[in-house]
Amino acid sequence: MLPSHLDEPPPALSVHPGLEEVSGLLERPVLPPPVAVDTASYKIFVSGKSGVGKTALVAKLAGLEVPVVHHETTGIQTTVVFWPAKLRTSDRVVLFRFEFWDCGESALKKFDHMLPACKENADAFLFLFSFTDRASFEDLPGQLARVAGETPGVIRMVIGSKFDQYMHTDVPERDLTVFRQAWELPLLRVKSVPGRRLADGRTLDGRAGLADIAHVLNGLAEQLWLQDQVAAGLLPNPPKNTPGGKVVTS
Repeated sequence: MLPSHLDEPPPALSVHPGLEEVSGLLERPVLPPPVAVDTASYKIFVSGKSGVGKTALVAKLAGLEVPVVHHETTGIQTTVVFWPAKLRTSDRVVLFRFEFWDCGESALKKFDHMLPACKENADAFLFLFSFTDRASFEDLPGQLARVAGETPGVIRMVIGSKFDQYMHTDVPERDLTVFRQAWELPLLRVKSVPGRRLADGRTLDGRAGLADIAHVLNGLAEQLWLQDQVAAGLLPNPPKNTPGGKVVTS
């Protein structure tokens, strides 16, 4: 899914395969001096039942190793991902700083302060379900009500994980169609398998990894940027939740 207001990362800012770098909390990517870049920062809370792949999704978005064995997140885990994009209207480059908040389901149930902390000042909610777990899909309306019910101004997107295991899917396409018609939310699909590696067998193939997750980061960037432009009075308010009033699928 290519955004309507944003382009893919320009060549000068593209990620070179095998050269991704994990930055410290106070760092940001080093860009060429001629490139003047504004940074737009957003907080995103990742919600979903235990085992749907929240931590795996964030790892893929950050270019990190996807956990092979499931271990529930014991508390709140935050991960920062930088994503460059170019505005089609002006060719201006914007560096999006996404701060993903992931919290284990058990911790949310045990500690009352966890969910309010994750929701506080959030700009977007990602609601995950697994194509191999029917119950996680049926739980989406409850997740939407619990997490986003009292925060109507926050971007909401739905992501189906483990789409690579389509032979074992418990969520047929007709059910996705009914859900999209009822909720009119962007619905994206992602794979949950570990990323491909380079010839050395150890280093993750950065370019292949980008192809797997670009539609998610592009979708987030467009929705959040569009909302900011509308809030600033620079663009008219589009119908419903999605760019141009359309339900986005990918």
